[in-house]
Amino acid sequence: MDITALSSSMSLADVNSQVGVAVLAKNLDTIETLGDGMKKMMEMSVNPNLGANIDVQV
Repeated sequence: MDITALSSSMSLADVNSQVGVAVLAKNLDTIETLGDGMKKMMEMSVNPNLGANIDVQV
């Protein structure tokens, strides 16, 4: 096998690996964001009026 072809092939494999890792990292960020939103929705469903009204008396 030619050294240049091997080098090119290994470089392409490295780029593919880096792209895969970047996509997975972005996916993880998206899932964490969705999880935070789900957590807030669940908290609001338990106490939907929590913090909606403030009693002020002097």
